[in-house]
Amino acid sequence: MSDLGLWLGELAVFDATVEAVPLLWNLAVTDSVNGRSGVVELLQAILEHGNPPQIAVQRAAHRAVLNGRSTADMLACDEDAAVRAAAANLVTAIGSHVCESCRPA
Repeated sequence: MSDLGLWLGELAVFDATVEAVPLLWNLAVTDSVNGRSGVVELLQAILEHGNPPQIAVQRAAHRAVLNGRSTADMLACDEDAAVRAAAANLVTAIGSHVCESCRPA
């Protein structure tokens, strides 16, 4: 997960990040996946990071995470305590998300 985080959202978001977010949401809800809380934490990292030279990419990556709000709400009730905690943090981050790239024009 740490290597994936470096490539998808820990330092900045990229074109690949946008494409990976739907897969990350699917992994987060799949019970057989190990480290689901880490997947949820990576989604939050994507939401918290940007790429100012590529605002359109940043906006698309953030929107992909923001569009998963209902999934995050569901995960906040998960049987796994670590997933619940990570999802609760993500729900809070989604609810309070404001950044220049995501503001309506």
